[in-house]
Amino acid sequence: MPGLRDIKRKIDAVKKTQQITRAMNMVAAAKLRAVQTRMEGFRVYADKYKELISRLSMVSNVDESSFPLLQRREEIRRVHLVVLTADRGLCGAFNTNLINRAEKYIAKAKGEGKEVFLTVLGRRGASYFRMHHRDILKKVYEDIVGKYDYAFVTRMAKELEDSFLSGEADEVALLYARFISVLRQEPTLEDMLPIEPEGASEEDVNQIEYIYEPKAQEILRQILPKSINVQLYSRLLENEVSEHAARMTAMDNATNNCKDMITQLTLIYNKARQASITKELMDIVGGAEALRQG
Repeated sequence: MPGLRDIKRKIDAVKKTQQITRAMNMVAAAKLRAVQTRMEGFRVYADKYKELISRLSMVSNVDESSFPLLQRREEIRRVHLVVLTADRGLCGAFNTNLINRAEKYIAKAKGEGKEVFLTVLGRRGASYFRMHHRDILKKVYEDIVGKYDYAFVTRMAKELEDSFLSGEADEVALLYARFISVLRQEPTLEDMLPIEPEGASEEDVNQIEYIYEPKAQEILRQILPKSINVQLYSRLLENEVSEHAARMTAMDNATNNCKDMITQLTLIYNKARQASITKELMDIVGGAEALRQG
């Protein structure tokens, strides 16, 4: 059994760790509230944007050949996969789940004869893919999570758009963590390009008659490129919220584990102290008995 001093030292170390994890939990909770407010507000805007594109597509009977961003390729040979991860760890299985989902997608695509190349956002993902998939890693963005603005999103979206329009990629897909609740963040894969209009049914479109000025096709031509910016920014915010939620949950679990360890170590300390006291009493009694008999 370890000595009393060793057990006491370990209890103090666990208490210090508990203070750190509790502080990190509070920081993550504060960041979560701030980013979640932005995410929820922008999510409404992004959904309405998709609905508008769907309405315009139905009204104008879009010819895909006139809109390159809507044009589906006959055969998908090359896929540009964008993977969103975190810059830091200590957020449970957040990064691992995203990386595992990306690995499954890459393996499946290769099994179908497709070529995949990657754009990775986040230091954790960049570090992993440099080690395991350097040959297909096209570009990385590190130390950017939480610091990006709409200008950065516009530049990144333009790179993805150029990749698709130049024929370098037949499809652009995005992998991110969809925020469902504080306890659940789900790795989600979405197709970004070509754009597939969705969000409004034909019945909804026919309920209200709109007058478009200029023509619906001209409006669609103007807003389609911006749709990539809007959807990308929405997913970046959602991924960031998921990261903070995962870190808050992980730090809360770590704090509770520290509490349990302190309880167990305190019991061990008390048992060791009682054993030490009992041993000392036995030595005293034994010595007294020896003196009496002598």
